[in-house]
Amino acid sequence: MSKKLAIMDRRDFVKKSSIGMLGAALAPSFLGKLNAEGRLRTAHIGLGGMGMADLDAISSHDLVDVVALCDVDSEALAKAKALHPNAKTYADYRVLLKELEDEIDAVVVSTPDHTHAPASLMAMKMDKPVYCQKPLTHHVSEAREMKKMAEKKNLVTQMGIQVHSFYDYKLATLLIQSGIIGKVHTVRAWSPKNWGFDGPEPAGSDPVPSTLDWNLWQGTAPERPYKEGYYHPGNWRKVMDYGCGTLGDMGVHIFDTPYNALQLDVPETIINECRQPTGFGFPENNVVTYEFPGTPQTTEKLKWVWYDGPGAPADHEDLVLPNGDQLPDQGAMFIGEEGRLLLPHFQQLPRKIVDGNYVEMDIESFNLGKPVKDYDAESKKHYHQFVDACLGKDECSAPFSYAARLTETILLGVIAGRFPNQTLHWDSKKARFSEKEANKYLDGKYRKF
Repeated sequence: MSKKLAIMDRRDFVKKSSIGMLGAALAPSFLGKLNAEGRLRTAHIGLGGMGMADLDAISSHDLVDVVALCDVDSEALAKAKALHPNAKTYADYRVLLKELEDEIDAVVVSTPDHTHAPASLMAMKMDKPVYCQKPLTHHVSEAREMKKMAEKKNLVTQMGIQVHSFYDYKLATLLIQSGIIGKVHTVRAWSPKNWGFDGPEPAGSDPVPSTLDWNLWQGTAPERPYKEGYYHPGNWRKVMDYGCGTLGDMGVHIFDTPYNALQLDVPETIINECRQPTGFGFPENNVVTYEFPGTPQTTEKLKWVWYDGPGAPADHEDLVLPNGDQLPDQGAMFIGEEGRLLLPHFQQLPRKIVDGNYVEMDIESFNLGKPVKDYDAESKKHYHQFVDACLGKDECSAPFSYAARLTETILLGVIAGRFPNQTLHWDSKKARFSEKEANKYLDGKYRKF
């Protein structure tokens, strides 16, 4: 495939890449055929660290047949192939989807962030249910497009936020919605992880490993020379062209339960206190403050403060725990009119705090059973829910209708990092900022590759 650099509009890419698209009217017959056969044939795009975890969890379902594997790194592909020797292998997801359109029932996308939407939208255009890793997309416009496509095609979809289905998170949602701390006026959430990079853009280039197709790895992103240790494997989250920083990684997990419990939509204002942008890497430390319109679970407005990077969170009276206890390494604090609720991340029970003391809660009344602290067993629930939904036996709890709103919220905070200490005003209906200079980061041009 030619490596000649060319740019085209994102929608043009989606249109041209949707080879062999099935009509929306065929979706019911497709699902009928799937249910009659009683098994789900899956294709897996992206087989790195999280991709292998996704492959393991999806394939552990008794009614799944893994029929296709795709990765731009031949070593990762070989490891997956060894586990599923009957699966066909590909380096280019576009070739996979074109050649196997009639042989696959659902697609799992576990690539770096910048390829989430291109791969998912191509599959969705072919009427394929999609399980896509978080954050759902790299750009706000992509999140809205994926939500729209899922609704238009009436597809089963699920974003990869497996802790969404964990015991402690389901419990926290029920507690907040029961009014256990009254109406919530503030949420403070944090992670000390550092998916930022404050250094300069690397100069020069290094030889591309023989096992890596660098052109395919970059995909629709702007072309860059390969530099060892900066992108693949594992460091792409730090770079603006490919990832979404710590907010787009841990933020999605930690935002999820408060966002869901409080039934939030997208924010009205966003401000990120961080260093000046370099145009290459995300800031290593961010303090992002959102203001949301009120919901039945909140006061008239909700303030949400996110802290990330080394040293996070900053000291605040809202985060002081009884008995001099230390905050969990990562987590969220709901601050309500009648107390606070601490939600550690993860597999630790939420704790109610009133007047500086812990308060016992009756959790048995919520009929969730006994607390579960088995990560392997808990994480598979989210994946199996997707499989069962594809087979018509369940419904997904994190479909793109929900995931797109959550991702949009996350990405607005990421964009605010390009305008340090400046309040951005978001018009959800128009999908535009009042600050015109920020609107160019809502979308992106796709490179032909």
